Formats: sequence, structure tokens, C-alpha cells
Amino acid sequence: MSNYVTAIGLDVHARSISACAFDPMTGEVSRARFGYDPASVAEWALGFESPKAVYESGPTGFHLCRALRALGVDCAVGAVSKMHRPAADRGRKNDRRDAEWLARLLACRNVVEAWVPDGRTEAARDLSRALADARDDLQRAKRRMSKFPLGHGRVFDEQTPTGRRKGNWTRAYWRRADSIEFGEPDDAAAYEHYTDAVERCGEAKRELERRVVEAASRPEWAPTVDALCLVKGVDVATAFLLAAEAGDFSRFPSAPSFAAWCGLAPSERSSGETESRGGITRAGNSHVRRALVEASWHVPMSTRHPKKPRPGHGVAPAASRHAAKRDRRLQDDNANVKTTNRANASRHSR
Repeated sequence: MSNYVTAIGLDVHARSISACAFDPMTGEVSRARFGYDPASVAEWALGFESPKAVYESGPTGFHLCRALRALGVDCAVGAVSKMHRPAADRGRKNDRRDAEWLARLLACRNVVEAWVPDGRTEAARDLSRALADARDDLQRAKRRMSKFPLGHGRVFDEQTPTGRRKGNWTRAYWRRADSIEFGEPDDAAAYEHYTDAVERCGEAKRELERRVVEAASRPEWAPTVDALCLVKGVDVATAFLLAAEAGDFSRFPSAPSFAAWCGLAPSERSSGETESRGGITRAGNSHVRRALVEASWHVPMSTRHPKKPRPGHGVAPAASRHAAKRDRRLQDDNANVKTTNRANASRHSR
């Protein structure tokens, strides 16, 4: 943390900011309340000796932090998941107390600062998360459309000449879906709404995918995206998500620290001579964790051959060698898991 004298806690809401300035040398406490106006907050904060401000991470994002820094106020965003409130403060919560609590935490140097992305990185995050939302919307719309005919005795059950059932969302499925008729006009109107929703969500998803591919080809993102695409199971959208969410991979000193940031580190409950470890903590960036878990599903089905770079995109030789080494390690780990599973199954069958 930087050197500062006055610790300022900000309890930030959509339309208001409660501020508390605390000087640990004199014990003096000053309070103020503003609308959501960074300029007014900065003018008040700069009236104190060597101020530094902090507010909790949350839905208000990083806009206030960047705005205060631009106005000359040192500001940080505290990781709310690593802030511990005293049990005695339960049932005594209000904006004034929250701001003072943050100020005292900052004065004690007991705030874990979240990494603040710049505007370009946050915009890339927003685009990537919008694509994830569009995928979720499409999945929900498809679920509603496919389940609606079931209540009316309509089931898609076409089969191939070999007797295998045809999959959903194929051309045959859509032909069947378009041919369904309902006796009641209200049912027909409801089904038409669900069908239109699937089409609209599909168009929105395809448009966002196009924008993501376009953004991933920009000079500021292309080198990282191209290198990540060499990993098995990682496509352009996943690589862009990882690059945008991480922002700068060099801020992670090691792979375990990155795994902990994603919530992929193993949980632990050990004490004394007892050691107990469990599943992943799931305490971290859920967007990255979901992308990595989905990417890992492709590894068992992949080959040992290294992935080739995207057409028209080159990758540094060092990155290619590292990706090939990583893929071989993943394949070896997958083979070991299969061997262990077969051995366990054989042992249990005896």
C-alpha cells in the first residue's frame, strides 16, 4: 500500500456516497454525505493530509475509483470477501457506520485491495459477459420452447434409418416444430412467442460472437488470445474471456495463485495433526471458473497433437512449445486417471 495519513472510507450506493475520514495520529473523525458525484468527493478528500480512500467491491464497479484517481485522490477498492466485520456490529448497520468501519480498516492497513482494470479492459469484460448472458438466455428460451409441446402430447421422436433418435435443434427438429398446430388460439400464440424468443436469442448470440471475434483480433488482445487458443478446449470466445477477466496475467505470481483467484483451489479444513482437503472452494471469479471447467471437458476427447494457431494469426515459438508441453501433460494426467478408474472398477468387481 502507498504511504498515507488520512484514511477515508466510502460507503457507495447508486445515488449516494457516505464518507468518513479518520486520522489515526489524532483520532479525529470527519463525516460527509454526497450524491454520486466524484468531483465533490475528491474536493472534500483533498482537504485532508495525504488522503487515501477505499470502498467495498460490489455492483457499483470501478468507475468511482478511476474517477477519483483521475482527480488526484488515491483510491482503492477493497475485496469485500476478505473483510471481517466484528460480531458486535451485527444489528447496528447503517451507511455512517459502514464508512467509518472502512476508514478504520484502511488506517490499520487491513484492506486487501482488488485489482482495478482500466476502461478498455472493463469494456472487454462487459462484452464477454454479455455473450455469456446471451448463451444463457438462448438456453432458457430453447428449454421453454422444447417443453411446451410436451404438455399437449407432442413429442419429437424421429429416428434415422439405423434406428437412432435424431437430436434436437436439427433441421428435422425445426421442420417438426414448424408443423405443430394447436386447437386453441391461445396455445398457438404462446408457442409462437417461445419460437420467436429462440430465434431472437440465437441472433443476439451470433451477433455478440461476431463482436467478440472482432475484439479478440485487436492488437491489444490478439497476442494473449492467440496464445491461449493453443490450449485444448479453448476457443476464441473462451480465450478472450480469460484475457479480459485476468487483465494482466503477470499480476499472478504463480499458477496456484491464479487458481485461487478463480476459486479452483482445493478447500481445506485442517487443524493440529488432522489434515482434511475437499473440493474446490468456488470462492473467486465465477466467469473464469466456468470457462475453464467447460474447457476441461474437451481434454479427454482431444488428441496428443498440438493445436495449430488460428488462421492468419501467428504465435511466438516459446508460446507454442509451452502449449504443446501443457497439452502433453494434460493427456498424461487424463491417461493416469483412466488407468486408476479401471483399476478401481476391476477391484470392486471382484
